[in-house]
Amino acid sequence: MNAKFVLCLFNSIGMPEIILLALVVLLFFGGRKIPELMRGLGKGVRSFKEGVKDMETEVKKNIGDDERALS
Repeated sequence: MNAKFVLCLFNSIGMPEIILLALVVLLFFGGRKIPELMRGLGKGVRSFKEGVKDMETEVKKNIGDDERALS
């Protein structure tokens, strides 16, 4: 897919489209599955954020080690 097409696609999504998408998800998964899906999504986002934070910490540590080695 073209990057411009993807950006155009996401810029054109408004409130009616979001409501329609939510209704389709509700019909497809049912009311009972949605909390489980959101819980799983939340765990995935949390895990991703922890991974990014760990990576930032590791990079800062390595930069500090390099600066001390050059001193």
